[in-house]
Amino acid sequence: MAVERTNRDIRTLISQIAGGEIMLPEIQRGYVWKASQVAKLVESMYLGYPAGTLLLWKTDEGAETRAAAIGAGQGLPGVMPLYLLDGQQRLTSLYRVFNDHPTAQVVFNIETEAFQNQSNATLRSPKWIKVYDVVGPEADSFALQMQLRSAGLSIDGAEIGRRLKALEAISQRDFHMEVLQGFSYEEVTQIFVRVNSGGRPLKTTDLAMATLSARSPGFLRELEEESARWAERGYRAVDVNFLIKAITLSLSISGKRTSSVSRLTTASPESVREGWERVRRGLERVVPLLCEQLLVPTTALIPSVTALHPLIVFYGRLPEGARVDAEVEKGLLYWFLAASGSNRYGGATDSALTQDVNALDSDEPVRALLANLRLEEKGFSVTARDLSGRNIQSPYIMLSYLAAAHSGAEDWWAGGPISIVSEGTDKLQYSMLHPAAQLRNHRNKYSSAEINELANIVFVSQQTAKNMIGNRAPAEYIKEVQADDLAAHAVPTDAKVLEADGFREFLVARRMLLAGRISALLDRFRPAFIDAGSAGGARPEAPRKSLVLTGYTAGSRTLLVAEMQVGARHWAGRIDTAELDAALDAAASGLDSDVTVAGETAPMKVDEDGVTLLVGPFRLRGTADQWRTVLKDAFSDALPAADCPEAEPLAWDGEVEEFLLADVGTQGV
Repeated sequence: MAVERTNRDIRTLISQIAGGEIMLPEIQRGYVWKASQVAKLVESMYLGYPAGTLLLWKTDEGAETRAAAIGAGQGLPGVMPLYLLDGQQRLTSLYRVFNDHPTAQVVFNIETEAFQNQSNATLRSPKWIKVYDVVGPEADSFALQMQLRSAGLSIDGAEIGRRLKALEAISQRDFHMEVLQGFSYEEVTQIFVRVNSGGRPLKTTDLAMATLSARSPGFLRELEEESARWAERGYRAVDVNFLIKAITLSLSISGKRTSSVSRLTTASPESVREGWERVRRGLERVVPLLCEQLLVPTTALIPSVTALHPLIVFYGRLPEGARVDAEVEKGLLYWFLAASGSNRYGGATDSALTQDVNALDSDEPVRALLANLRLEEKGFSVTARDLSGRNIQSPYIMLSYLAAAHSGAEDWWAGGPISIVSEGTDKLQYSMLHPAAQLRNHRNKYSSAEINELANIVFVSQQTAKNMIGNRAPAEYIKEVQADDLAAHAVPTDAKVLEADGFREFLVARRMLLAGRISALLDRFRPAFIDAGSAGGARPEAPRKSLVLTGYTAGSRTLLVAEMQVGARHWAGRIDTAELDAALDAAASGLDSDVTVAGETAPMKVDEDGVTLLVGPFRLRGTADQWRTVLKDAFSDALPAADCPEAEPLAWDGEVEEFLLADVGTQGV
């Protein structure tokens, strides 16, 4: 075994990637860098910063590979290829820039020497030039220099030439390479895991994938093919990571379980293969069941796809073609609705998942699953109060859609059953019943939280939104909709609530109708053992908890204030928005960081369940997209900075509870 050390310039490396002389082994994860990271890499190369080391593997044995995300196929090499173990994100990014990839349109400001991604503003400005136009194969530096000299810039021709030459020289920058020789695939996998654990943190599933690839070459390709099959049916969240988690849960069929993916690293190839067959059997039963019985056409609708795992385990244990009692099947679907609606897997999912999979060992699995939710006696219910303040991020979005679908709701423009997504995408399609244009700047001062409330959303196509609703108040277009279809969509028809003046009364009325439709949906699947009389009974009052985020602006200056209520106690504090933005960027790369909250340093943590930030009495948890949405909502209706309260920094001395971002802005949970 030996390690060869050498250097190669970027232009040569890119040529080798194109020719298939550098390839990605199957153990590599996918390309994950954002466009902003690509721009920062190019800037670092321009400034002469160290480029880091590339780690490659040279072997005479053929290895399973995965396609590089370069937007083109690789050639067939005339020599045995080198396999890239560390440096994929950097080399792929540079390849994209040097080959004019549509997601790597990095531009350079010749005056300020700044780099960023192409935008409408940079397209209009002669100061910004595309890096590809300088480093690409057809670059004409002389013509570009003449063009810039006539653009009225603040720098002279000599300086323009110097900067263009420095930019062009990026292609000659060297990368230091370490090439492993004489190592086995399993040894290389261990090195890959160690190297990548020390850089951008790999998720546990990434490490498990590397181990699986080493022990069973080609197995990851099987997972990818299975994932692609379900994606074609709308279940795109059934990706490789999801399948690996499912295999972990299926490794044993009785006794104590753990949902930790790390179990895969110690399991034998035979047991992994058996678990994989159970997962495939489970999926073959679960997806059709959800599509045909619940009318769930896509995983984009499901608040947390983790709720699929117990169902997959249950059906995966059964022999091929085994029948399930109709009442049990109905009860499992009821549990799925209750678990999704109550955000069972919105927080620390591993402990909840282990609990629920263990419940399947019971003689009465449905009762045991509902007992984990504390619903085995009273059942799950949704009231108008529960819907107050909820938006499109709420777990109630699925229940609201399914309630309409099971009521026979149709699209108002095209006719036929409603569809939650545009064809071929995971983007939810819906419209506001009271258009935002009618409500913003209204004398009643409706907030963005009110305008975006779930009770103002109707599941219709974009054609309906554009051609029928537009910017009209419901009073104008509602006469074009059949009365029974308005009822199926739970739309109130009282004339007083159909104009913008009556919007708040409209929300109250629609919440009542939606709650009724959701209750009817739940009753379709309600297990017989639940006391029917308790379904609508009063639930015990939990301590009142709420969180409201308010944005304040003054020019380019922004302030974010969090106000929280826990029982009778109130807490408020400011969050540094610049640090929060930077922390979310870091979180997108899997990195932890700190944010100043109420004058104190608060950790932002990244794990498999999302991103958490400690804010006063709550540990806020959500996906990166939910964080961005919450911030956007807070500043879409921002108040003047002069109105911002002077909150004294105050440490919270009570217990810290987890609070889901889906509940931000609600009045009680």
